[in-house]
Amino acid sequence: MLIEKDLSFRGLMKFSGHHLIWLTAWMTFVAVLYYFTRWKWLSIPWLPVSLIGTAVAFYVGFKSNQSYDRLWEGRKIWGAIVNGSRIWASLVRSFIQNENGQNAISEAELLAVKKQLIYRHLGWIYTLRHQLLLPVSWEHMSLKIIGIGSYNVQRSKTMGIGLYADETYEKFQQKYIPAEEYERIKTKANPAAHLIDTQSQKLAELKNQSLIDSFKLADMQRLLNDFYDQQGRAERIKRTPFPRQYANLSFIFVCIFIFLLPLGIVGEFAKIGDAGIGLSIPFGIIVGWVFVNMELVGDYSENPFEGLFNDVPMLTICRNIEIDLLQMLDETDVPPAIQAKNGVLM
Repeated sequence: MLIEKDLSFRGLMKFSGHHLIWLTAWMTFVAVLYYFTRWKWLSIPWLPVSLIGTAVAFYVGFKSNQSYDRLWEGRKIWGAIVNGSRIWASLVRSFIQNENGQNAISEAELLAVKKQLIYRHLGWIYTLRHQLLLPVSWEHMSLKIIGIGSYNVQRSKTMGIGLYADETYEKFQQKYIPAEEYERIKTKANPAAHLIDTQSQKLAELKNQSLIDSFKLADMQRLLNDFYDQQGRAERIKRTPFPRQYANLSFIFVCIFIFLLPLGIVGEFAKIGDAGIGLSIPFGIIVGWVFVNMELVGDYSENPFEGLFNDVPMLTICRNIEIDLLQMLDETDVPPAIQAKNGVLM
């Protein structure tokens, strides 16, 4: 997630500056060809070009709006996980007690039980983040460009998860998930879901040990069900691509408009003389670049869990949850909050 108030010129160039190369080449080619040949058929009336540009603008705007909805829904999901995590820790600390004053287990053992439930929850949020970051075929991280290769994989090192390469899933897994549990769940297709199931089974064991009554158990189980629900919502966004008919046609329409753009403006600028033909180049580049950026904004917003600069900042959210829950346990070994790097918070 980009967090600076203003997008710097350098950041804008890193995002879409490379598109200026082919835009400049195309606009210059048409202008130079028209200047030396005076082929009138190269110049098409501006009216159809403007009509196409208006239609494309509406279409790209629709795509950007729907892409933003996916991004914002992803952020709301993780906001609900934050609230639920705090409630979970509070319920664990207050609900799990030796019932009726009976010393079923010692206070030290009781504290260990509470700690295990909260630690396993921390393991769940980091496991969920890890699963959501796994690339799928339609995301930019899986895109292969001829002559460039995995361009966005390289970009992620300076504008994505590569900035936090030391915050590995294995580090959190070893800290919060018992080794025997990890060995059991790592063979599953969905380890995060099995961690919630383990929580449910542990609550049932606590009920049998008279450490929690039926009403409190029901409240905690409802919270676990809500975690299942939030995980499912995040997985729906991750595993369902933005409809390709909208995503791909938007890109095609922008390409068609930019192809026609210099053919439409070169004739208009030629009306003011030979100098006008040269002026058509920078103006064409500006108009084309605006449309390219409109397309890119929507394109990079449709996948909020792919590890690039426009993602939901899951690592930051997980760390904030971790800090809150560890402090509820009165632990002193609390990690620092995640700080932005290069204006990006992941």
